[in-house]
Amino acid sequence: MKKNKIYILEDRGLLYIQGDDVKEFLQNIISNDIHKVTDIFSCYASLLTPQGKYLFDFIVLKHKKGYFIDCNKKQINQLYEHLNLYKLRSKVEILNLSNEFVVAAISREKFLSIASSRDEAGFTIKYREDPIFLDPRNKELGARLVVNLEKLYLSVKKLELKSSESDEYYNFSHKLGIPQLDTNKLQNKLFGIECNFDELNGLDFKKGCYVGQENTARIKLRNKLTKRIMPIQTVQGKVEVDENIYINDEDIGKILINNNYPFGLIKFKNDSIDFSKEYTCGSSKIKIIKPSWIKN
Repeated sequence: MKKNKIYILEDRGLLYIQGDDVKEFLQNIISNDIHKVTDIFSCYASLLTPQGKYLFDFIVLKHKKGYFIDCNKKQINQLYEHLNLYKLRSKVEILNLSNEFVVAAISREKFLSIASSRDEAGFTIKYREDPIFLDPRNKELGARLVVNLEKLYLSVKKLELKSSESDEYYNFSHKLGIPQLDTNKLQNKLFGIECNFDELNGLDFKKGCYVGQENTARIKLRNKLTKRIMPIQTVQGKVEVDENIYINDEDIGKILINNNYPFGLIKFKNDSIDFSKEYTCGSSKIKIIKPSWIKN
């Protein structure tokens, strides 16, 4: 990511949640601790099934008296409906503001050049009353700006940024090992902890109960994590969802996200895996990329 570029992320949607019970409402269902989210800190979190399987992942940031939920736009209506199911009698209001606000990404270097910024994942500042935050998943992903659509052009101009194709940003994210596109294809196919939410600051094991907490904690505490989602480099051919990955005749994983930025669920503790080698996947040849931030 280059310092003076900005990437408009048209695939991102925004919900806004407010009301007297908003903090308790979110605390009871999301995988991270809502008390971490303040005017100067944002967090990464997820909403899981009661069994701990992946449903949605998103970034939570404070805005006025409520919270923005920055998530995959393909899932925005489904997430909206899901949150309303949990609302019951809670005094909260959930609004879809995807047509009024836009999410954009800038480099970490550019973020650190802005007054009052800090080199800390999730650190949040205001620029012309709009939040800019260093990505809470990984600082190398740079920062995000959430801005009213009517103010976007002037903010880009004042920050001396030049708009660039979002593919450049997503290519960087894929190489870093963090899926952001087509994450709807992950729903109900793997546990949240297998999405590397622990390493990406998306889980809090001290906060108490939330939806899917029991299985998530059991996998963590009993050291039962044997599979992880990892980026796939296509060397030859094209991979398809649910295709198995083999070492000789041994199944070591399968494709969960295909298209331009594929990811697979990999049995990463298998001693047969050599991340420098090519493997067979359907009629394709691939490499499995192990992100540097995964330590085991």
